[in-house]
Amino acid sequence: GNMKLCRNQKKWKFKVHDYDRFIIELLLLLPWPHLIPADGHPHKGGVKDDQRDWGKTVLPVIVYCVCSSEVRIGHSLNEDESQHVAKRRATVLQCLQQHNISCSVDKVPNIAVLGSGGGERAMIGLLGSLSQLSEEKLLDCIMYLSGVSGSTWCMASAYQEPDWSKQMETVKQNIIQKLTSDQVSYHKTCCKLRKMCEKDNFSITDIWAVLIVSSVVKEIDEQVLTEQRDQHTKNPYPIYTVIDKKSKYDTLCKDSWFEITPHECGYSLTGAFVDSKCLGSRFEKGAKTEEQPELDMLYLQEKHDKEGNEVKLQEPITDEILSNYTLKVCDCLPHWFPKTVEVPRSVYFILSGIVIAKCMRKVWQWDWGTHYNFLYKMTVDEVHPSILESKTRQYEDTGLLLNSPYFSVLRKERNVDLIISLDFSDGDPFETVDKAAQMCKDLQIPFPTVEHPENEEEPKDFYVFNDNPNAPVVIHIPLFNTVNCKGEVKMWKDIYHTFQLSYNDKMINDLLEKAGLNITNTKEKLLKEIEEVIKRKKHWTTKPN
Repeated sequence: GNMKLCRNQKKWKFKVHDYDRFIIELLLLLPWPHLIPADGHPHKGGVKDDQRDWGKTVLPVIVYCVCSSEVRIGHSLNEDESQHVAKRRATVLQCLQQHNISCSVDKVPNIAVLGSGGGERAMIGLLGSLSQLSEEKLLDCIMYLSGVSGSTWCMASAYQEPDWSKQMETVKQNIIQKLTSDQVSYHKTCCKLRKMCEKDNFSITDIWAVLIVSSVVKEIDEQVLTEQRDQHTKNPYPIYTVIDKKSKYDTLCKDSWFEITPHECGYSLTGAFVDSKCLGSRFEKGAKTEEQPELDMLYLQEKHDKEGNEVKLQEPITDEILSNYTLKVCDCLPHWFPKTVEVPRSVYFILSGIVIAKCMRKVWQWDWGTHYNFLYKMTVDEVHPSILESKTRQYEDTGLLLNSPYFSVLRKERNVDLIISLDFSDGDPFETVDKAAQMCKDLQIPFPTVEHPENEEEPKDFYVFNDNPNAPVVIHIPLFNTVNCKGEVKMWKDIYHTFQLSYNDKMINDLLEKAGLNITNTKEKLLKEIEEVIKRKKHWTTKPN
């Protein structure tokens, strides 16, 4: 039942589990026609149909593809993402032609926009940037949109609307109206918390999502990620990123980087994925043994909630660091809520003693982001054994390791040519790109050399790093800079510090304007770099390995 066999024009396709391999030995004794891998492309060394003597018995060429209906081991893109990218390419080409950029279909560049962390500042900053990209007729040039922390709050809100990139102004106004509306009612909040308590792996992540995230984004978003599969064929492909808490952060293990898309979730650099609707279900040896409800967008937004700029590059992410960081956040809670709050009596009935006890237990255990491990008891060469032996994993905010989702788009199968890094971080405006460069060096992943003036208090609005022909060109745009702030960078940073939440109307509009100016002021430079990337693609039939 775990082997899938179908025939298509005298070609056979196999998808097998490790424990089905003994069946293959039997198949080798049979005169099957030509076999090809699961991706549909003949394996190197296979026999072509026009070269086959069909009167003779020919042993099949077999390529193992360890997978089930939900778990997939391999570095290739999943078929649905590949189809999305292929369709999106025509949109990108048309957009380039509107800007008088000459390009053939096969040389269309894959451009990725990255939104860093930074709480509500990042959410509004990314919204302003996307809105202005739309105004400047550049949004359709983007193939991928990836975010961490507050940027994913913006993404989650935008992707609620089918084909949002075609109605960006309406989407922006809807999000602004939501951010300036009243808080979610206590009744809805407590009902949601009680519902989350019924989950197998209830954790502090659920508590934080209900009590904190919903108070910032002003809604409880119960849509599930897989609803985005067929509704966004005209939008950039979304990638949300987290980290695997238990991985070896101090050695910068590739297993740290975990991506979440509408179709698959998994380890970006080691090539192990599960169908997104099954993230959180119980697995053993690649087979689903117990189904769990699909995670909703409120929960996923919490995973991208805490900005981690203070964690040093080589410093292990310990429970003590996480605890201290969260205590710092909790110290700011009085600024997030009204000083005088009258809790309705109904709340006490909804939050029964059992619910309160569960919450207290999880806080005491310091249990964050726990899920059943879809790789439990599997055999995967590139994944660390400690992961394969674990029944559960804990996924946390990427900002605790790197406050920008570089590694989701540095996955070489995505073949990204140009990265536009929109940096909404607090503190050092170059920290994310510096860290990314160092991590890539340690992991032997191609990345351009990052050079910039040291201790530059007021950064420029546009930096290009492009000296490595084997790596994407990286454009880095700090939110507050000497161009859009005109000598007042520190003042603007002080106004929009990370823990200054619940912005008023003026703060929202001012921040949207600042983020938008970064796109308006750099439009011509962006177009020039896109042209340069296309020229570089013309000189390289394929990227060198």
